[in-house]
Amino acid sequence: MRQLYHGLRQPLSRFPLLLTGILCTALIASCAVGPDYRSQQAPEDSGYTADPMPAETAAAPVALGESQHFVSTSIDAEWWKRFGSAKLDALIERALLSSPSMDAARATLEQAEQTYQAQGGATQYPQVSANTGGSRQRVNTAAFGQPGGGSKTFSLFNAGVSAGYSLDLFGGNRRMLESFAAEADYQRYQMETARLLLVTNVITTAVMQAQLATQLQINEQILLAREEQLEITGKRLALGAGSRSEVLALQTTVEQTRAAIPQLRNGLEQTQHLLAVLAGLPPATAETPSFVLTDFTLPARLPVVIPSELVRQRPDIRASEALMQAANARYGVTISKRYPQINLSADIGSQALTASTLFGAGTLVWGAAGQLAQPLFHMGLPAESRAAKAGLDVAEANYRQTVLHALQNVADTLRSLDHDASTLAARAAANSAAQSSLELVKQEYNLGAANYLEVLSAEQQMQLNALNLVEAQSRRLIDTAALYQAMGGGALFSGHANLDSGDLHTTDTN
Repeated sequence: MRQLYHGLRQPLSRFPLLLTGILCTALIASCAVGPDYRSQQAPEDSGYTADPMPAETAAAPVALGESQHFVSTSIDAEWWKRFGSAKLDALIERALLSSPSMDAARATLEQAEQTYQAQGGATQYPQVSANTGGSRQRVNTAAFGQPGGGSKTFSLFNAGVSAGYSLDLFGGNRRMLESFAAEADYQRYQMETARLLLVTNVITTAVMQAQLATQLQINEQILLAREEQLEITGKRLALGAGSRSEVLALQTTVEQTRAAIPQLRNGLEQTQHLLAVLAGLPPATAETPSFVLTDFTLPARLPVVIPSELVRQRPDIRASEALMQAANARYGVTISKRYPQINLSADIGSQALTASTLFGAGTLVWGAAGQLAQPLFHMGLPAESRAAKAGLDVAEANYRQTVLHALQNVADTLRSLDHDASTLAARAAANSAAQSSLELVKQEYNLGAANYLEVLSAEQQMQLNALNLVEAQSRRLIDTAALYQAMGGGALFSGHANLDSGDLHTTDTN
Protein backbone atom coordinates (compact mmCIF):
# COMPACT_ATOMS: atom_id res chain seq x y z
CA MET A 1 0.00 0.00 0.00
CA ARG A 2 2.94 2.36 0.67
CA GLN A 3 4.19 1.73 -2.86
CA LEU A 4 0.73 2.52 -4.21
CA TYR A 5 0.64 5.78 -2.23
CA HIS A 6 4.01 6.93 -3.62
CA GLY A 7 2.90 5.98 -7.10
CA LEU A 8 -0.32 7.99 -6.82
CA ARG A 9 1.05 11.02 -4.96
CA GLN A 10 1.90 13.14 -7.98
CA PRO A 11 -1.26 12.49 -10.07
CA LEU A 12 -3.49 12.95 -7.03
CA SER A 13 -2.02 16.40 -6.40
CA ARG A 14 -4.14 17.61 -9.29
CA PHE A 15 -7.38 16.36 -7.73
CA PRO A 16 -7.98 19.31 -5.33
CA LEU A 17 -8.11 21.64 -8.31
CA LEU A 18 -10.66 19.40 -9.97
CA LEU A 19 -12.72 19.09 -6.80
CA THR A 20 -12.64 22.86 -6.30
CA GLY A 21 -14.01 23.32 -9.79
CA ILE A 22 -16.78 20.85 -9.10
CA LEU A 23 -17.73 22.58 -5.85
CA CYS A 24 -17.73 26.02 -7.46
CA THR A 25 -19.99 24.73 -10.19
CA ALA A 26 -22.29 23.14 -7.60
CA LEU A 27 -22.72 26.50 -5.89
CA ILE A 28 -24.46 27.69 -9.04
CA ALA A 29 -27.09 25.04 -8.47
CA SER A 30 -29.00 27.09 -5.94
CA CYS A 31 -32.07 27.87 -8.00
CA ALA A 32 -34.91 25.59 -9.05
CA VAL A 33 -36.97 26.50 -12.09
CA GLY A 34 -40.71 26.29 -12.02
CA PRO A 35 -43.18 27.82 -9.55
CA ASP A 36 -42.54 27.39 -5.83
CA TYR A 37 -45.49 25.88 -4.04
CA ARG A 38 -47.61 28.22 -1.96
CA SER A 39 -50.26 27.14 0.53
CA GLN A 40 -53.83 27.63 -0.56
CA GLN A 41 -55.80 30.43 1.03
CA ALA A 42 -57.95 29.16 3.89
CA PRO A 43 -61.73 29.79 3.85
CA GLU A 44 -62.63 33.12 5.41
CA ASP A 45 -66.05 32.01 6.66
CA SER A 46 -66.56 31.93 10.40
CA GLY A 47 -69.29 29.27 10.33
CA TYR A 48 -70.66 26.39 8.31
CA THR A 49 -74.37 27.13 7.96
CA ALA A 50 -76.30 30.10 6.62
CA ASP A 51 -78.14 30.50 9.93
CA PRO A 52 -76.05 30.57 13.10
CA MET A 53 -75.99 27.32 15.03
CA PRO A 54 -77.32 27.35 18.61
CA ALA A 55 -74.74 27.14 21.36
CA GLU A 56 -76.23 23.81 22.51
CA THR A 57 -78.67 21.16 21.39
CA ALA A 58 -82.08 20.37 22.86
CA ALA A 59 -82.27 18.09 25.89
CA ALA A 60 -84.61 15.21 26.66
CA PRO A 61 -85.41 13.61 30.05
CA VAL A 62 -84.20 10.17 28.95
CA ALA A 63 -80.92 8.30 28.71
CA LEU A 64 -78.62 9.76 26.03
CA GLY A 65 -80.85 12.82 25.93
CA GLU A 66 -78.48 15.29 27.54
CA SER A 67 -77.87 18.67 25.95
CA GLN A 68 -74.61 18.92 24.00
CA HIS A 69 -72.59 22.15 23.87
CA PHE A 70 -70.63 23.27 20.80
CA VAL A 71 -67.23 24.57 21.89
CA SER A 72 -64.11 25.73 20.08
CA THR A 73 -61.42 23.38 21.34
CA SER A 74 -58.83 20.92 20.12
CA ILE A 75 -59.69 17.27 19.65
CA ASP A 76 -58.00 14.52 21.64
CA ALA A 77 -56.07 11.97 19.58
CA GLU A 78 -58.12 9.25 21.33
CA TRP A 79 -61.42 11.10 21.02
CA TRP A 80 -63.47 7.88 21.06
CA LYS A 81 -62.82 7.58 24.80
CA ARG A 82 -65.34 10.42 25.23
CA PHE A 83 -68.07 7.79 24.79
CA GLY A 84 -67.10 6.26 28.13
CA SER A 85 -67.09 2.59 27.10
CA ALA A 86 -64.15 0.43 28.12
CA LYS A 87 -65.35 -2.32 25.78
CA LEU A 88 -65.41 0.11 22.88
CA ASP A 89 -61.93 1.45 23.73
CA ALA A 90 -60.47 -2.06 23.77
CA LEU A 91 -62.14 -2.99 20.48
CA ILE A 92 -60.86 0.17 18.74
CA GLU A 93 -57.36 -0.38 20.06
CA ARG A 94 -57.38 -3.90 18.67
CA ALA A 95 -58.77 -2.71 15.34
CA LEU A 96 -56.04 -0.09 14.97
CA LEU A 97 -53.39 -2.74 15.60
CA SER A 98 -54.86 -5.66 13.66
CA SER A 99 -57.03 -4.29 10.86
CA PRO A 100 -55.71 -5.27 7.40
CA SER A 101 -56.76 -1.85 6.09
CA MET A 102 -54.43 -0.17 8.58
CA ASP A 103 -51.64 -2.63 7.77
CA ALA A 104 -52.05 -1.79 4.09
CA ALA A 105 -52.03 1.96 4.83
CA ARG A 106 -48.86 1.65 6.94
CA ALA A 107 -47.14 -0.44 4.26
CA THR A 108 -48.11 2.02 1.54
CA LEU A 109 -46.68 4.88 3.60
CA GLU A 110 -43.46 2.93 4.15
CA GLN A 111 -43.22 2.29 0.42
CA ALA A 112 -43.64 6.01 -0.36
CA GLU A 113 -41.06 7.06 2.23
CA GLN A 114 -38.51 4.52 1.03
CA THR A 115 -39.11 5.57 -2.57
CA TYR A 116 -38.33 9.13 -1.51
CA GLN A 117 -35.18 7.98 0.26
CA ALA A 118 -34.10 5.98 -2.77
CA GLN A 119 -34.63 8.90 -5.13
CA GLY A 120 -32.76 11.23 -2.78
CA GLY A 121 -29.84 8.86 -2.52
CA ALA A 122 -29.69 8.47 -6.29
CA THR A 123 -29.75 12.19 -7.11
CA GLN A 124 -28.53 14.17 -4.13
CA TYR A 125 -25.19 12.40 -3.63
CA PRO A 126 -22.44 11.12 -5.93
CA GLN A 127 -22.69 7.49 -6.93
CA VAL A 128 -19.47 5.66 -6.03
CA SER A 129 -18.70 2.08 -7.07
CA ALA A 130 -15.72 -0.22 -6.56
CA ASN A 131 -14.75 -2.74 -9.20
CA THR A 132 -12.15 -5.41 -9.70
CA GLY A 133 -11.59 -7.98 -12.39
CA GLY A 134 -9.21 -10.00 -14.48
CA SER A 135 -9.02 -11.16 -18.08
CA ARG A 136 -6.91 -13.36 -20.32
CA GLN A 137 -6.15 -11.84 -23.75
CA ARG A 138 -4.38 -12.77 -26.98
CA VAL A 139 -3.31 -9.97 -29.36
CA ASN A 140 -1.62 -9.78 -32.75
CA THR A 141 1.69 -7.87 -32.35
CA ALA A 142 1.58 -6.75 -35.98
CA ALA A 143 -1.32 -4.49 -35.08
CA PHE A 144 1.09 -2.51 -32.91
CA GLY A 145 3.77 -2.16 -35.65
CA GLN A 146 6.06 -4.87 -34.36
CA PRO A 147 8.01 -6.65 -37.14
CA GLY A 148 7.56 -10.33 -37.73
CA GLY A 149 3.96 -10.43 -36.63
CA GLY A 150 2.97 -13.21 -34.32
CA SER A 151 0.82 -13.00 -31.27
CA LYS A 152 1.15 -12.77 -27.55
CA THR A 153 -1.05 -14.01 -24.74
CA PHE A 154 -1.16 -12.24 -21.40
CA SER A 155 -3.33 -11.68 -18.33
CA LEU A 156 -4.70 -8.27 -17.27
CA PHE A 157 -5.86 -7.47 -13.75
CA ASN A 158 -7.54 -4.25 -12.66
CA ALA A 159 -9.09 -2.70 -9.56
CA GLY A 160 -10.47 0.76 -9.03
CA VAL A 161 -13.13 3.15 -7.83
CA SER A 162 -15.45 5.17 -10.05
CA ALA A 163 -17.74 8.07 -9.16
CA GLY A 164 -20.43 9.96 -11.00
CA TYR A 165 -22.55 12.96 -10.18
CA SER A 166 -25.19 14.95 -12.02
CA LEU A 167 -25.11 18.64 -11.16
CA ASP A 168 -28.62 19.85 -10.44
CA LEU A 169 -28.08 23.29 -11.97
CA PHE A 170 -31.74 24.14 -12.47
CA GLY A 171 -33.35 22.12 -9.70
CA GLY A 172 -34.90 19.31 -11.72
CA ASN A 173 -33.72 16.70 -9.22
CA ARG A 174 -34.85 18.81 -6.31
CA ARG A 175 -38.27 19.28 -7.86
CA MET A 176 -38.50 15.53 -8.38
CA LEU A 177 -37.57 14.94 -4.74
CA GLU A 178 -40.15 17.50 -3.71
CA SER A 179 -42.81 15.54 -5.59
CA PHE A 180 -41.76 12.29 -3.90
CA ALA A 181 -41.83 13.98 -0.48
CA ALA A 182 -45.33 15.32 -1.20
CA GLU A 183 -46.48 11.86 -2.26
CA ALA A 184 -45.12 10.46 1.00
CA ASP A 185 -47.11 13.14 2.83
CA TYR A 186 -50.18 12.14 0.81
CA GLN A 187 -49.83 8.53 1.96
CA ARG A 188 -49.31 9.72 5.54
CA TYR A 189 -52.59 11.64 5.45
CA GLN A 190 -54.26 8.73 3.68
CA MET A 191 -53.22 6.50 6.57
CA GLU A 192 -54.70 8.99 9.02
CA THR A 193 -57.90 9.09 6.95
CA ALA A 194 -58.08 5.29 7.07
CA ARG A 195 -57.53 5.39 10.83
CA LEU A 196 -60.30 7.94 11.29
CA LEU A 197 -62.69 5.97 9.08
CA LEU A 198 -61.93 2.73 10.90
CA VAL A 199 -62.58 4.24 14.34
CA THR A 200 -65.84 5.84 13.16
CA ASN A 201 -67.00 2.58 11.57
CA VAL A 202 -66.32 0.65 14.78
CA ILE A 203 -68.31 3.17 16.85
CA THR A 204 -71.19 3.30 14.37
CA THR A 205 -71.37 -0.49 14.12
CA ALA A 206 -71.26 -0.91 17.90
CA VAL A 207 -74.10 1.59 18.33
CA MET A 208 -76.12 -0.10 15.58
CA GLN A 209 -75.61 -3.43 17.31
CA ALA A 210 -76.90 -1.97 20.57
CA GLN A 211 -79.89 -0.45 18.77
CA LEU A 212 -80.79 -3.70 16.97
CA ALA A 213 -80.45 -5.75 20.15
CA THR A 214 -82.87 -3.45 21.99
CA GLN A 215 -85.30 -3.29 19.05
CA LEU A 216 -85.24 -7.08 18.77
CA GLN A 217 -86.13 -7.39 22.44
CA ILE A 218 -88.99 -4.87 22.12
CA ASN A 219 -90.37 -6.54 18.97
CA GLU A 220 -90.40 -9.91 20.71
CA GLN A 221 -92.43 -8.32 23.52
CA ILE A 222 -94.81 -6.77 20.98
CA LEU A 223 -95.23 -10.16 19.30
CA LEU A 224 -96.15 -11.82 22.60
CA ALA A 225 -98.70 -9.10 23.33
CA ARG A 226 -100.28 -9.37 19.87
CA GLU A 227 -100.41 -13.16 20.04
CA GLU A 228 -102.19 -12.83 23.38
CA GLN A 229 -104.56 -10.28 21.87
CA LEU A 230 -105.26 -12.64 18.94
CA GLU A 231 -105.96 -15.50 21.32
CA ILE A 232 -108.45 -13.43 23.33
CA THR A 233 -110.16 -12.20 20.16
CA GLY A 234 -110.42 -15.80 18.89
CA LYS A 235 -112.13 -16.84 22.13
CA ARG A 236 -114.53 -13.88 21.85
CA LEU A 237 -115.34 -14.99 18.30
CA ALA A 238 -116.10 -18.53 19.54
CA LEU A 239 -118.47 -17.04 22.11
CA GLY A 240 -120.20 -14.91 19.48
CA ALA A 241 -118.83 -11.61 20.86
CA GLY A 242 -116.35 -10.91 18.07
CA SER A 243 -116.14 -10.84 14.28
CA ARG A 244 -114.16 -12.88 11.79
CA SER A 245 -112.72 -9.73 10.18
CA GLU A 246 -111.33 -8.61 13.54
CA VAL A 247 -109.55 -11.95 13.98
CA LEU A 248 -108.09 -11.83 10.47
CA ALA A 249 -106.88 -8.28 10.96
CA LEU A 250 -105.13 -9.21 14.20
CA GLN A 251 -103.66 -12.33 12.61
CA THR A 252 -102.19 -10.19 9.81
CA THR A 253 -100.62 -7.86 12.39
CA VAL A 254 -99.17 -10.80 14.33
CA GLU A 255 -97.51 -12.29 11.26
CA GLN A 256 -96.16 -8.92 10.16
CA THR A 257 -94.56 -8.50 13.57
CA ARG A 258 -93.21 -12.05 13.42
CA ALA A 259 -91.70 -11.39 9.97
CA ALA A 260 -89.78 -8.36 11.26
CA ILE A 261 -87.98 -10.33 13.96
CA PRO A 262 -85.77 -12.47 11.65
CA GLN A 263 -84.72 -9.31 9.81
CA LEU A 264 -83.69 -7.68 13.09
CA ARG A 265 -81.87 -10.82 14.15
CA ASN A 266 -80.10 -10.95 10.79
CA GLY A 267 -79.02 -7.33 11.12
CA LEU A 268 -77.78 -7.97 14.66
CA GLU A 269 -75.69 -10.94 13.54
CA GLN A 270 -74.28 -8.98 10.61
CA THR A 271 -73.13 -6.18 12.91
CA GLN A 272 -71.38 -8.81 15.01
CA HIS A 273 -69.61 -10.11 11.91
CA LEU A 274 -68.66 -6.59 10.83
CA LEU A 275 -67.23 -5.73 14.23
CA ALA A 276 -65.03 -8.82 14.06
CA VAL A 277 -63.76 -7.97 10.57
CA LEU A 278 -63.10 -4.35 11.53
CA ALA A 279 -60.98 -5.66 14.40
CA GLY A 280 -59.02 -7.88 12.01
CA LEU A 281 -60.73 -11.09 13.15
CA PRO A 282 -62.73 -13.71 11.21
CA PRO A 283 -66.53 -13.38 11.46
CA ALA A 284 -66.79 -16.71 13.30
CA THR A 285 -64.78 -15.45 16.26
CA ALA A 286 -66.41 -15.17 19.66
CA GLU A 287 -63.94 -12.54 20.90
CA THR A 288 -65.87 -9.43 19.84
CA PRO A 289 -68.03 -7.91 22.58
CA SER A 290 -71.76 -7.27 22.46
CA PHE A 291 -73.02 -3.75 23.13
CA VAL A 292 -76.14 -2.22 24.64
CA LEU A 293 -77.02 1.46 24.64
CA THR A 294 -76.27 1.81 28.33
CA ASP A 295 -72.61 1.05 27.50
CA PHE A 296 -72.26 4.50 25.98
CA THR A 297 -72.09 8.01 27.42
CA LEU A 298 -73.09 10.95 25.25
CA PRO A 299 -70.23 13.52 25.15
CA ALA A 300 -71.48 16.79 26.61
CA ARG A 301 -68.95 19.03 24.77
CA LEU A 302 -68.59 18.84 21.01
CA PRO A 303 -65.52 20.39 19.33
CA VAL A 304 -66.22 22.76 16.44
CA VAL A 305 -63.28 24.57 14.82
CA ILE A 306 -63.61 27.39 12.30
CA PRO A 307 -63.23 26.53 8.58
CA SER A 308 -59.72 28.02 8.35
CA GLU A 309 -58.57 25.55 11.01
CA LEU A 310 -60.57 22.69 9.54
CA VAL A 311 -58.59 22.71 6.28
CA ARG A 312 -55.40 22.20 8.29
CA GLN A 313 -56.94 19.51 10.48
CA ARG A 314 -58.85 17.16 8.18
CA PRO A 315 -56.54 14.51 6.75
CA ASP A 316 -58.44 14.22 3.47
CA ILE A 317 -57.91 17.94 2.81
CA ARG A 318 -54.24 17.68 3.74
CA ALA A 319 -53.92 14.66 1.42
CA SER A 320 -55.51 16.59 -1.43
CA GLU A 321 -53.13 19.49 -0.83
CA ALA A 322 -50.15 17.10 -0.84
CA LEU A 323 -51.23 15.86 -4.28
CA MET A 324 -51.39 19.46 -5.45
CA GLN A 325 -47.86 20.09 -4.17
CA ALA A 326 -46.63 16.94 -5.93
CA ALA A 327 -48.24 18.10 -9.19
CA ASN A 328 -46.63 21.52 -8.79
CA ALA A 329 -43.20 19.90 -8.33
CA ARG A 330 -43.67 17.65 -11.37
CA TYR A 331 -44.49 20.73 -13.40
CA GLY A 332 -41.14 22.19 -12.29
CA VAL A 333 -39.40 18.98 -13.38
CA THR A 334 -40.73 19.33 -16.93
CA ILE A 335 -39.53 22.93 -17.08
CA SER A 336 -36.03 21.97 -15.90
CA LYS A 337 -35.66 19.57 -18.82
CA ARG A 338 -35.33 22.55 -21.18
CA TYR A 339 -32.13 23.70 -19.48
CA PRO A 340 -28.56 22.36 -19.61
CA GLN A 341 -27.66 19.16 -17.83
CA ILE A 342 -24.10 18.62 -16.54
CA ASN A 343 -22.82 15.15 -15.66
CA LEU A 344 -19.41 14.56 -14.01
CA SER A 345 -17.56 11.28 -13.70
CA ALA A 346 -14.14 10.18 -12.42
CA ASP A 347 -12.37 6.91 -11.87
CA ILE A 348 -9.06 5.86 -10.35
CA GLY A 349 -7.49 2.47 -10.04
CA SER A 350 -4.67 0.13 -10.85
CA GLN A 351 -3.92 -2.12 -13.83
CA ALA A 352 -1.23 -4.82 -13.98
CA LEU A 353 -0.26 -7.98 -15.83
CA THR A 354 -0.10 -10.02 -12.60
CA ALA A 355 -2.21 -9.96 -9.50
CA SER A 356 0.86 -9.61 -7.26
CA THR A 357 1.90 -6.32 -8.91
CA LEU A 358 -1.63 -4.89 -9.15
CA PHE A 359 -0.96 -2.10 -6.63
CA GLY A 360 2.70 -1.58 -7.43
CA ALA A 361 4.42 1.54 -8.70
CA GLY A 362 3.49 2.54 -12.24
CA THR A 363 0.14 0.71 -12.26
CA LEU A 364 -2.01 3.79 -11.67
CA VAL A 365 -4.80 4.56 -14.12
CA TRP A 366 -7.28 7.38 -13.72
CA GLY A 367 -9.68 9.54 -15.67
CA ALA A 368 -12.10 12.41 -15.25
CA ALA A 369 -14.85 13.57 -17.58
CA GLY A 370 -17.58 16.14 -17.76
CA GLN A 371 -20.52 16.36 -20.12
CA LEU A 372 -22.93 19.20 -20.80
CA ALA A 373 -26.14 18.50 -22.70
CA GLN A 374 -28.46 21.29 -23.86
CA PRO A 375 -31.75 20.31 -25.52
CA LEU A 376 -31.96 22.04 -28.89
CA PHE A 377 -34.82 20.44 -30.75
CA HIS A 378 -37.11 18.37 -28.52
CA MET A 379 -40.62 18.92 -29.81
CA GLY A 380 -42.14 16.90 -26.98
CA LEU A 381 -40.84 19.05 -24.11
CA PRO A 382 -43.33 21.95 -24.44
CA ALA A 383 -46.23 19.49 -24.63
CA GLU A 384 -44.88 17.65 -21.60
CA SER A 385 -44.84 20.91 -19.64
CA ARG A 386 -48.37 21.75 -20.74
CA ALA A 387 -49.54 18.29 -19.68
CA ALA A 388 -47.92 18.75 -16.26
CA LYS A 389 -49.55 22.19 -15.94
CA ALA A 390 -52.93 20.64 -16.76
CA GLY A 391 -52.27 18.01 -14.08
CA LEU A 392 -51.60 20.83 -11.61
CA ASP A 393 -54.89 22.49 -12.59
CA VAL A 394 -56.68 19.19 -11.99
CA ALA A 395 -55.10 18.85 -8.54
CA GLU A 396 -56.09 22.42 -7.63
CA ALA A 397 -59.69 21.84 -8.71
CA ASN A 398 -59.83 18.55 -6.77
CA TYR A 399 -58.49 20.35 -3.71
CA ARG A 400 -61.20 23.02 -3.88
CA GLN A 401 -63.83 20.31 -4.31
CA THR A 402 -62.46 18.40 -1.30
CA VAL A 403 -62.67 21.55 0.83
CA LEU A 404 -66.27 22.20 -0.27
CA HIS A 405 -67.28 18.62 0.50
CA ALA A 406 -65.63 18.89 3.91
CA LEU A 407 -67.53 22.09 4.70
CA GLN A 408 -70.76 20.44 3.57
CA ASN A 409 -69.98 17.39 5.69
CA VAL A 410 -69.56 19.53 8.80
CA ALA A 411 -72.67 21.60 8.03
CA ASP A 412 -74.81 18.48 7.50
CA THR A 413 -73.52 16.88 10.69
CA LEU A 414 -74.15 20.00 12.79
CA ARG A 415 -77.71 20.24 11.49
CA SER A 416 -78.27 16.53 12.14
CA LEU A 417 -77.08 16.92 15.72
CA ASP A 418 -79.45 19.82 16.28
CA HIS A 419 -82.49 18.28 14.59
CA ASP A 420 -81.98 14.78 15.97
CA ALA A 421 -81.72 16.18 19.48
CA SER A 422 -85.12 17.83 18.94
CA THR A 423 -86.46 14.58 17.52
CA LEU A 424 -85.28 12.69 20.59
CA ALA A 425 -86.97 15.23 22.86
CA ALA A 426 -90.26 14.82 20.95
CA ARG A 427 -90.06 11.02 20.99
CA ALA A 428 -89.23 11.05 24.68
CA ALA A 429 -92.37 13.12 25.24
CA ALA A 430 -94.41 10.70 23.11
CA ASN A 431 -93.02 7.74 25.04
CA SER A 432 -93.85 9.42 28.32
CA ALA A 433 -97.40 10.08 27.10
CA ALA A 434 -97.74 6.44 25.99
CA GLN A 435 -96.64 5.24 29.43
CA SER A 436 -99.15 7.55 31.12
CA SER A 437 -101.86 6.30 28.78
CA LEU A 438 -101.03 2.70 29.66
CA GLU A 439 -101.19 3.45 33.36
CA LEU A 440 -104.57 5.12 32.90
CA VAL A 441 -105.97 2.19 30.91
CA LYS A 442 -104.73 -0.24 33.55
CA GLN A 443 -106.52 1.78 36.26
CA GLU A 444 -109.72 1.73 34.18
CA TYR A 445 -109.31 -2.00 33.65
CA ASN A 446 -108.98 -2.57 37.40
CA LEU A 447 -112.19 -0.52 37.88
CA GLY A 448 -114.03 -2.46 35.16
CA ALA A 449 -114.24 0.56 32.82
CA ALA A 450 -111.91 -0.97 30.18
CA ASN A 451 -111.36 -4.45 28.80
CA TYR A 452 -108.13 -6.39 28.56
CA LEU A 453 -107.83 -5.79 24.80
CA GLU A 454 -107.57 -2.07 25.48
CA VAL A 455 -104.75 -2.76 27.94
CA LEU A 456 -102.89 -4.84 25.35
CA SER A 457 -103.39 -2.12 22.71
CA ALA A 458 -101.97 0.51 25.08
CA GLU A 459 -98.96 -1.72 25.80
CA GLN A 460 -98.31 -2.18 22.10
CA GLN A 461 -98.48 1.56 21.52
CA MET A 462 -96.00 2.16 24.31
CA GLN A 463 -93.65 -0.46 22.86
CA LEU A 464 -93.86 1.10 19.40
CA ASN A 465 -92.93 4.45 20.90
CA ALA A 466 -90.05 2.72 22.70
CA LEU A 467 -88.77 1.49 19.32
CA ASN A 468 -88.74 5.04 17.97
CA LEU A 469 -87.05 6.28 21.13
CA VAL A 470 -84.24 3.70 20.82
CA GLU A 471 -83.64 4.75 17.22
CA ALA A 472 -83.43 8.42 18.24
CA GLN A 473 -81.03 7.63 21.08
CA SER A 474 -78.76 5.68 18.73
CA ARG A 475 -78.88 8.44 16.15
CA ARG A 476 -77.45 10.96 18.61
CA LEU A 477 -74.47 8.72 19.33
CA ILE A 478 -73.86 8.14 15.61
CA ASP A 479 -74.17 11.87 14.88
CA THR A 480 -71.62 12.63 17.58
CA ALA A 481 -69.10 10.19 16.10
CA ALA A 482 -69.80 11.69 12.67
CA LEU A 483 -68.96 15.18 13.98
CA TYR A 484 -65.61 14.01 15.34
CA GLN A 485 -64.93 12.45 11.95
CA ALA A 486 -66.03 15.60 10.11
CA MET A 487 -63.67 17.67 12.27
CA GLY A 488 -60.78 15.41 11.29
CA GLY A 489 -60.48 13.54 14.58
CA GLY A 490 -57.41 14.06 16.71
CA ALA A 491 -54.69 14.61 14.11
CA LEU A 492 -51.61 12.44 14.69
CA PHE A 493 -49.49 14.20 12.09
CA SER A 494 -48.88 17.80 11.11
CA GLY A 495 -46.67 19.11 8.38
CA HIS A 496 -44.46 16.89 6.25
CA ALA A 497 -42.92 13.55 6.97
CA ASN A 498 -39.62 13.72 8.82
CA LEU A 499 -37.54 11.94 6.21
CA ASP A 500 -33.82 11.51 6.78
CA SER A 501 -32.24 13.04 3.68
CA GLY A 502 -29.99 15.80 4.90
CA ASP A 503 -31.45 19.26 4.59
CA LEU A 504 -33.70 18.38 1.68
CA HIS A 505 -37.17 19.07 3.07
CA THR A 506 -40.16 20.57 1.36
CA THR A 507 -41.88 23.63 2.68
CA ASP A 508 -44.54 22.96 5.32
CA THR A 509 -47.98 23.70 3.93
CA ASN A 510 -48.89 25.40 7.18
